[in-house]
Amino acid sequence: MAKILMILSGTDSMRLADGTTHPTGYWAEEVAVSHERLTKAGAEVDIATPGGVCPTVDVLSLDERGGVGEADAAAFRAYLDAIAAELDKPLALADVSLDDYDALYLPGGHAPMADLAEDTDLCRLLNQAADRGILITALCHGVAALLSAVREGGSFTFAGRRLTSFTDEEERQGGLGDNTPYFVETRLRERGARTETGAPWSSTVVRDGTLITGQNPQSSKATADALLDALAGR
Repeated sequence: MAKILMILSGTDSMRLADGTTHPTGYWAEEVAVSHERLTKAGAEVDIATPGGVCPTVDVLSLDERGGVGEADAAAFRAYLDAIAAELDKPLALADVSLDDYDALYLPGGHAPMADLAEDTDLCRLLNQAADRGILITALCHGVAALLSAVREGGSFTFAGRRLTSFTDEEERQGGLGDNTPYFVETRLRERGARTETGAPWSSTVVRDGTLITGQNPQSSKATADALLDALAGR
């Protein structure tokens, strides 16, 4: 049975471009759909955060203001309630050993932009995973967490790799717009990644060897399935 480490942000706020503080957290659909898909397929999923803090769900991800219908929000909330014991007591990233896992999974919400993108423990895990050929999967704004992975000298671990993320166009259409601290797609491309995007809000997944990325919340199911396919092929 495959064992997967799902890594969530530990922050509940982020500073915007205009200096104001914006409440945030993980995106409900990306965690609920991904976790359910993976565990129903037989995978064991552990949850970890920086410092082992209990992660916060972004309230907009359970609200029509976030483009989430009432029925979907109820389903996501019910699933998150069902795994509350795991969410309430996650592992601390600093304590995690990759020897225990077959894959890493990084869902989004804007929160990873604020902490995971600069987390030194995540840097260690991502670099080790890249070196060992362990599968790395990231989704939507969770792809920003890959920015933490730098080598001695400052080079970006995923430079030259093909990937997708929440796009600049999607950020302008339905995200934080120009008040975002940075555009994830642009930042990844500036660091040397080969960004590939589908139409806004389409289910889009890009796989480059051991690196699997999904574009947006609509890609949650397909991203989890791509990881399951990759695990099955090992």
